[in-house]
Amino acid sequence: MTQMLLDLRPKQAPTLDNFVAGANAELMARLRGLASVGSFDAVFLWGPPGSGRSHLLAATARLADRQRAVTHLQADQVNAGGEEIPAPPGGLVVIEDVENLSDAAQIALFRLFNAARMVGLAILLSGEAAPAQLRLREDLRTRIGQGLIFEVKPLSDEEKSSALRRHALLRGMRMDDGLVNYLLRHGRRDLPSLMAVLDGLDRATLERKRHATLPLLREVMQLQLEKTEDETRPV
Repeated sequence: MTQMLLDLRPKQAPTLDNFVAGANAELMARLRGLASVGSFDAVFLWGPPGSGRSHLLAATARLADRQRAVTHLQADQVNAGGEEIPAPPGGLVVIEDVENLSDAAQIALFRLFNAARMVGLAILLSGEAAPAQLRLREDLRTRIGQGLIFEVKPLSDEEKSSALRRHALLRGMRMDDGLVNYLLRHGRRDLPSLMAVLDGLDRATLERKRHATLPLLREVMQLQLEKTEDETRPV
């Protein structure tokens, strides 16, 4: 495939509104509640790569930032900060992938839990598995377990199909049933990967000045597969 045109259309910022909720309605309602000012709360969500954890944390931080101070950190950023986590009273602290926290960072998070209720601090955490299955300090695992724990439930094929059609419509693409069904049967199972193929197909149709076809979709999927293999191949 020849080099594709750059996609000049801005990507959508992650919001709770553009996340396909599926069976996660209760989780979505709880995350919206974290935007409230000055209230203590503790929520942990988990799911495999591609389940939408990062989208949900970024979207919640973005929504809460309108009403309360927000600290949004990756695990490596917490590790770099030593034994202190910025936590303004009444604010929201969001930390991704807690299984990657160093020992010192885990101690800092445990201390944060101890102080959170007194200062009206909300804590939103994520991990790749349920807390009981993560390698964490036992005292921290206990603190996390005292809050609300949600698994980000996967979408059904029907829900994925609906999401892909909506995404294609937003991009102005003509996507017939056969293309959607082929992508669901032969593409990776997580929605972000499926969306990435759809975006690649859109760029290809713009470059070739043609409608989306099954041969073009296959070509884009093969290119996406090769790109993934290159990124995961040991150096």
